[in-house]
Amino acid sequence: MSLQREGARTMVFSKWVSLIFILHLFGTMPTLSSSFLTAKELANTSVNFLSDAKSPEVADWMVGIRRKIHENPELGYEEFETSQLIRNELDKMGIPYKYPVAVTGVVGYIGTGRPPFVAIRADMDALAMQESVEWEHKSKVPGKMHACGHDAHVTMLLGAAKILQEYRDNLQGTVVLLFQPAEEGGGGAAKMIEAGVLENVVAIFGFHISHEVPIGSVASKPGLIRAGSGFFEAVISGKGGHAAIPQHTIDPILAASNAIVSLQHLVSREADPLDSQVVTVTKFNGGGAFNVIPDSVTIGGTLRALSTETFMQLKQRIEEVITGQAAVHRCSASVDFLQHYTPFSPPTVNSDDLHEHYLKVAGDMLGVHNLKGIKPLMGAEDFSFFTEVIPGYYFFLGMKNETRKPLASNHSPYFTVNEDALPYGAALHASLAMRYLLEQQPKFQLVEGKVHDEL
Repeated sequence: MSLQREGARTMVFSKWVSLIFILHLFGTMPTLSSSFLTAKELANTSVNFLSDAKSPEVADWMVGIRRKIHENPELGYEEFETSQLIRNELDKMGIPYKYPVAVTGVVGYIGTGRPPFVAIRADMDALAMQESVEWEHKSKVPGKMHACGHDAHVTMLLGAAKILQEYRDNLQGTVVLLFQPAEEGGGGAAKMIEAGVLENVVAIFGFHISHEVPIGSVASKPGLIRAGSGFFEAVISGKGGHAAIPQHTIDPILAASNAIVSLQHLVSREADPLDSQVVTVTKFNGGGAFNVIPDSVTIGGTLRALSTETFMQLKQRIEEVITGQAAVHRCSASVDFLQHYTPFSPPTVNSDDLHEHYLKVAGDMLGVHNLKGIKPLMGAEDFSFFTEVIPGYYFFLGMKNETRKPLASNHSPYFTVNEDALPYGAALHASLAMRYLLEQQPKFQLVEGKVHDEL
């Protein structure tokens, strides 16, 4: 840590200490808040956090953590080694936590143990994909890969924890660290909510690394930011037989093919062009021989919409189309929306108030010219379960470097992480949380006996 940064921090802390001493003389001791700090001093806090995160001690440590996680990817609700690594690091920092939460999740606490409580979240799970990138820290687990950057997300939340723990005596409330399992379709956020992780929490922040946003920049918007999503699987049953005598069969392949074509019309002919929707069939399994018509065919895919109402209408029509087309071709069909395995993810909606907070904090740290706007995306994110319960804010953290070759997109076997982005994510997590506590403290005076003490 440079002498200049240390001096700036000492000046701010000295101001607090002097104020405390004077107030003690007059017998008055209020809770400290950002009202005692100028806008410039708050901005300096964010800048100092980024400087701390970029220091070789912290940055190199984060790179090492991220590579360990990348080498050992684990699918949803199987993140036992990842969870153990997280707990080991929290133990080293002296940060208390709860485990297990929602099977493999970890919930850490930094600060006073008293209100207000603000949460910052990272997802932990990998994807069932074979990594195609040849490098020293390639996945050691066949058929599994961190192809969506969750290894980096965990690392940056640990980095934020390290920074916040250093400043813990000046936190005006409690930061809740949510290490969440099973984001990739497993409904891990919903299970964490069921486990009570949002008790007393008044706001939550999360982000995702982006190969399209430049490094040192962030992108987001208030309001709707990501679609609601779900999955479906249908079994279409007929009567199998020899391909040379189709008149003696009831062909489920023909029925399934017509069902797939009809599903495309739900968006092109039934949806409002200004109300974005997606129906994509990604699975077609049936038959095993060139001259045999099978008894049944299985198809499946995903549905997306930008509102819960539209989503439920689309879900109803998918079932009607599949069963109707099966009947036209003398087949039967059963449709399963797989909610027992992966609950529907609602649309992700950013709080307007937290958007203003994000603009201040990220603008102070990165410069307002590095705050990018985006349009809503049809991709889904189970952070949306949190934003249904409390105000939340989700944004995209840039890792694109124009001087290097383009990065592969999420869920690609060639996906890679630009590790230069790690300090930015850690510092933003820490600064968004700490400054939220400082700025909200006057609104959350503790009423004796009314609030549960987590620590």
